[in-house]
Amino acid sequence: MCGIAGAINLGYSKVNKLKKSIEVMNQLQHHRGPDGEGIWQHSKEFIGFGHKRLAIIDLSTGHQPMSNEAGCTITYNGEIYNYLELRKDLSHDYSFKTNSDTEVILAAYLKWGVDCVKHFRGMFAFALWDEKKGRLFCARDQFGIKPFYYTIVDGTLYFASEMKALLPIIPKLEIEDTALRDYLVFQLYLGHKTPFKGVNELKAAHHLVIENGNLNFERYWEVYYTQDWSHSHSYFEEKLRSLIDESVEMHLRSDVPVGAYVSGGIDSSSIAGLAKKHTGKDVVGFVGKFANEGDLYDESSYARSACKMHGMELHERNITADDFKKNIESVIYHLDCPIAGPGSFPQYCVSELASKHRKVVLGGQGGDEIFGGYTRYLVAYFEQCIKGAIDGSLGNGNYVVTYESIIPNLQALSNYKPMIKEFFSQGLFDPMDKRYYQLINRAPSLGSEINWNEFSAYSPFDSFSKIFNGTNVGKESFFDKMTHFDFKTLLPGLLQVEDRMSMAHSIESRVPLIESKIVEFAATMPADIKFKDGTLKLIYTNTIKDMLPPDILARKNKMGFPVPFNQWMKHDIKDFVFDIMSSSSAKHRQYISNEKVIDQIDNQSEFGRKIWGLLSLEIWQREFFDNHHKFKELLNS
Repeated sequence: MCGIAGAINLGYSKVNKLKKSIEVMNQLQHHRGPDGEGIWQHSKEFIGFGHKRLAIIDLSTGHQPMSNEAGCTITYNGEIYNYLELRKDLSHDYSFKTNSDTEVILAAYLKWGVDCVKHFRGMFAFALWDEKKGRLFCARDQFGIKPFYYTIVDGTLYFASEMKALLPIIPKLEIEDTALRDYLVFQLYLGHKTPFKGVNELKAAHHLVIENGNLNFERYWEVYYTQDWSHSHSYFEEKLRSLIDESVEMHLRSDVPVGAYVSGGIDSSSIAGLAKKHTGKDVVGFVGKFANEGDLYDESSYARSACKMHGMELHERNITADDFKKNIESVIYHLDCPIAGPGSFPQYCVSELASKHRKVVLGGQGGDEIFGGYTRYLVAYFEQCIKGAIDGSLGNGNYVVTYESIIPNLQALSNYKPMIKEFFSQGLFDPMDKRYYQLINRAPSLGSEINWNEFSAYSPFDSFSKIFNGTNVGKESFFDKMTHFDFKTLLPGLLQVEDRMSMAHSIESRVPLIESKIVEFAATMPADIKFKDGTLKLIYTNTIKDMLPPDILARKNKMGFPVPFNQWMKHDIKDFVFDIMSSSSAKHRQYISNEKVIDQIDNQSEFGRKIWGLLSLEIWQREFFDNHHKFKELLNS
């Protein structure tokens, strides 16, 4: 896990302040790699790379940027978990000088060219210069676990692991209003957009090539929901378990000790247990809790139960309103932009705890998107079952559960009554895409506090619909369409949180469930295998139940990582938030009328995200837009 940076003039002309620019980008990403630093620049100064290293594998000889005798140089962030297998195959034609997975990428590129990425199992973002071909080749892993951002200024492409590293290069900082519209609707950004105008993201499963003055992007991997109707439940469970075991074993490859996030849910608890089982070493767990706010916000008892079952030590962090006031600005700074819900804040605190004990931590991220664990899927299907019962169409492929069988599972909706009331109040029985959009759309609660007339013409629903109705997803399964959209949009957002909050404290977060063989196999499972009778994440739970204690298996009230933000807003942090939203700069934002936001501080529902979302947006503008001059000054210091 590291930080990468670099620049290349698209016409291969000398880049002004090339070395200084890379030094500054390295400086702004120091937290990503405090164990080492490197800079490489071409003798003609039209291209250069930077690197900040967090040493995990090959601690003594894996320094970067790394060059080989064939004229290839790389700066790389991530882990190629099958590097040992690839190294064995590649060693017939390549003489390795190090034991690192970095050099395996160089060797794989020499053998397979840009198709080398199709052989990698892991998380990665890298830039590779091929001197003989005069080619820059950059790639990002299939799921966007590792970040890669770029901007083009004066004919030069600059790239980095974090957006903030590019800010000194950008002459004028502006908000990309179409990305902001995405954020207001989804608290995410669709496609390659970021909220910084001119800063884009290399999309997951894509690579870019610069050669002969041309810049080309290409998708190299896709997941296809081609359902396998020929096998039984037991077949899917047995094969899935084999793939999960293999993935966890590979994710344990490390030259430093490993820990695990244990939230008390199915995914993180099972991954922690498998890590302990497969490594046979001292795997320790980490959990955050809001013990001062009651049982609804404290799931640590389940984490203790999981760790007790597996003989693991558990480190706990009680998180308070004072922690919020102390850390929230740092959280937004490290995130680079507002994204997802308030869970980033406790993740920051738990990562800080983990960093005192481990440099590598495994997590259960991805299980909900791959196997269908979000309660909103149950809400959506409840409506579809009612519709199907009325229309007499429950046998249609859209309905993988019956009205009768879903009833026992509706207990999971007990904490979601306000959301259900809002969802059923508009567009009942509309087409699937409109209904799911309604279910995830957070904009209806927004009104005059948003200066809507400042936005350009753009439809978030159109962008949503293209992903939701993707040609790689079958037309019949509502379940596959929902999980696919979340897999392509929500999951990358959560992975951004996972990456930034761990790297803020210089630790590597690994996610064994987000592995190509697992994802590809899960996509072949019929929806009634994953979601039979409305049981969320049924296939995963059945597959991994021997790794879970009875109290976790019996849970019906799991809510992710609920944060008492709106509880604190009533007293503990109210003045703190008021001061931020009422500052002189906050009163003059182009897109948000923060004075109107202040008027609504006392009117939030228990789990509403409106104030959280707009507070994050204001802190982001304070951290980066109001201080853009400080970033630019770094180039002249």
